[in-house]
Amino acid sequence: MPVVGIDDVVAAEHRIRALVRETPLERSAMLSARIGSEGLLKLENLQHTGSFKVRGASNKILGLDEDRNAPVVAASSGNHGAAVAYVLRNVGRKGIVFVPTNASANKVRNIRSLGAEVVFFGEDMAVTEIHARTWAAERGLTFVSPYNDAAIVAGQGTLGLEAWRQAAGRIDNVFVPVGGGGLIGGIALYLKSMKPDVRIVGCSPAASCVMAQSVRAGRILDLPSSPTLSDGTAGGIEADTITFALCRDYVDHWIEVSEEQIAEAMRLFIDAHHMLLEGAGGVAIAGALGAGDAWTAGRSMIVICGANISRSTLKSVL
Repeated sequence: MPVVGIDDVVAAEHRIRALVRETPLERSAMLSARIGSEGLLKLENLQHTGSFKVRGASNKILGLDEDRNAPVVAASSGNHGAAVAYVLRNVGRKGIVFVPTNASANKVRNIRSLGAEVVFFGEDMAVTEIHARTWAAERGLTFVSPYNDAAIVAGQGTLGLEAWRQAAGRIDNVFVPVGGGGLIGGIALYLKSMKPDVRIVGCSPAASCVMAQSVRAGRILDLPSSPTLSDGTAGGIEADTITFALCRDYVDHWIEVSEEQIAEAMRLFIDAHHMLLEGAGGVAIAGALGAGDAWTAGRSMIVICGANISRSTLKSVL
């Protein structure tokens, strides 16, 4: 029995609407020409805090009923932390966000500017998450996971619900960047419920593709990750994450892309659409560009998951 279902996504949609922006789903002439069929972009780079993460954070925090004076704890490489801080500021609560020592300086500034306290710990996101969860449990505080939580997955699934409505149900393929699996898990469970033959494609940087390799192995693997432009999807995943089963059961195909493919995809998007995107968004575009006709036939949606990129990283890409 799935731990998250379509009813949870629908309930999340109603719960979070006041805090979450409905982002555009628009046709990309550039991508359509390159993949040889219609390509739509779901522009979560225009979301509050510059990332889809506000969806899951809003659903989780708005559903809490414990002492509102107690701080909420999170672990993040940047985007989830900013989303948690944004929601907490809007509901009048305090938060502590643990980040890995190599977190993007730009994303750390975002978290602090939104009012949350930042604590650095560990070099890998998986290590940071374990420490933050333990730290919160020892103090009786709520830990808001980036992905390993049914409320988070349901919140991220509202992106799929929203896109389904915007596209009037005309979506054949979906390309989603994958880190911990919360975004693709939520999108997939909703869209597969609405259209069982929709094809979900998980896209990861070759430098850090733990979920893809774990699904292929049939179990969650403890693997090292190399530096990548897609810092938002980098790092390991928790050994008990609920997203593993969602990825195993709902994702139809996995694609790993090189750093140069990510950089080129980012350049193409910036030139064609005159907007910023972060490396994880480039991963989804690169995945669609490299998927081949078999996976792009019909109407494809590519999730541009965020816009939070440092000036130094942007300079290296351009």
